[in-house]
Amino acid sequence: MIIKLLFWFSFFIVFYTYIGYGILIWGINFLKGIFSKPVESISQDKFEPKVALIIAAFNEEDYISDKIKNTLELDYPKGKLHVYIITDGSNDSTPAIVTRYPQITLFHQPERRGKAAAMNRAIQLVNEPFVVFCDANTMLNLECIKEIIAPYANPKVGAVAGEKKIFQPAAGKAASAGEGLYWKYESFLKKQDARLYSVVGAAGELFSVRRELYQPIETGIIIEDFVLSLRIAMKGYVVQYAPGAYAMEAASASIKEEQKRKVRICAGGFQAMVMLKGLFNIFRYGILSFQYISHRVLRWSVTPVFLFLLFPLNLVLVFNRAGIIYDLSLVGQLLFYIFGFTGWYYANRNVSVKALYVPYYFLFMNISVFAGFKRFIGGKQTVLWDKAAREKIA
Repeated sequence: MIIKLLFWFSFFIVFYTYIGYGILIWGINFLKGIFSKPVESISQDKFEPKVALIIAAFNEEDYISDKIKNTLELDYPKGKLHVYIITDGSNDSTPAIVTRYPQITLFHQPERRGKAAAMNRAIQLVNEPFVVFCDANTMLNLECIKEIIAPYANPKVGAVAGEKKIFQPAAGKAASAGEGLYWKYESFLKKQDARLYSVVGAAGELFSVRRELYQPIETGIIIEDFVLSLRIAMKGYVVQYAPGAYAMEAASASIKEEQKRKVRICAGGFQAMVMLKGLFNIFRYGILSFQYISHRVLRWSVTPVFLFLLFPLNLVLVFNRAGIIYDLSLVGQLLFYIFGFTGWYYANRNVSVKALYVPYYFLFMNISVFAGFKRFIGGKQTVLWDKAAREKIA
C-alpha cells in the first residue's frame, strides 16, 4: 500500500510540475476572462520615457559588431534611448570595436568580476528611469524597446521580461531543436503567469527594471537576472511579460555546450532558492509564492528525484502483480527511456531526430539538476563561468 501511495504521489508531482501547472493556470485565466469584469486598461500610447540599454559583453569580438548594428537600428524616439556597453575584464578587441561608435557609451575596466558586478557598476553610471539589460550575443527585434517599456505606464509594474527565441537553422541540430522547444513552452507559461499575477523570474537575454527599484546584486550570484526580478516582485510590484519584445539567440553549438549552460543554471537555481527563501512564506506572498514554487522550485528540487523514483517503484509493483495499470505504466516508462537514450545517442553526434526531442531533452534537463546540485553543494560553480559556445546567427 505504501509503495502504491508513493508511486502515485511521485507521478502527481512530476505531472503537475511539467504539465498540470500549465493546465491549471490556463484554466484559472480562462475562467477569470469569463466571470471577471473587464479591467480598464491603462493607456500606453506615447509612453516613451528615456531608456538606458545596458549590454554586458565579455570577449564578444565575434558578435559585437553585429550587435551594435542591430542596436542602432532599434525603433525608439531619437535622443531617448541611450546605449551603454560594459566590457569589464575583456582582453580581446571588444572594447576597441565599441569605441568606433560615438553613439555608444563604453564602460570598461581591466578587472573581471562577473556579470553581476558589471551590472551593479553600470547602473550607478546611468540616469535614465528605465533600464533594459540584454546580452551581446542576442539580436533584438526593431520594436523591442517600445514593447518592453510600454507596460511601465502602469505604476504597479516594477520589471518587464522580454521573450527569448532560439534561432533554428534549416538544418537544425539537436541542441537547437531541444532548446527551442523548451523556450516555446516557457513562453506559454510566462504568458499565463503574467495574466494570473506576475512572471516568476526574468531571463538575462532581455529584461528591464525601473532604475529606482534596482537592488545591488551580490557579486557571487549566478543567475542575477532571476533573483533581481523576483526581489522586485517581493516588494509588491509585478513582473510583466512583453512577448512583443524578443531576443533572438543562436542555440548552443553542441549538446556538450548546452549541458554546460544548463548545469550552471541549475546550480544557480539552488543558490537562488536559498537567497529567496522568504518566498516560501505563502501566507505573506500568496499567489506569488504559489507561482514561484509551482513553476520554479519544484523543477529545481524534488521533481527530478520523484521522476527517477517512479521506475524502481513501478518495478516493485509489477513484480508484486499489483495490476495491469502498473504493467502498462512500466512499458510506457521503458519506451520513454529507450527513446530518451536513443535521442542522447544522436544528440551527441549533433543529429536532430524530431521524434526524440521531447524524451531526450526532458531527461537531459532533469539529469542536469543533479549535476547542478552537486556543484552548488561543493561550491564549484564560479560566477566567472566559461561561457557556452553558440552558433552564430547568419
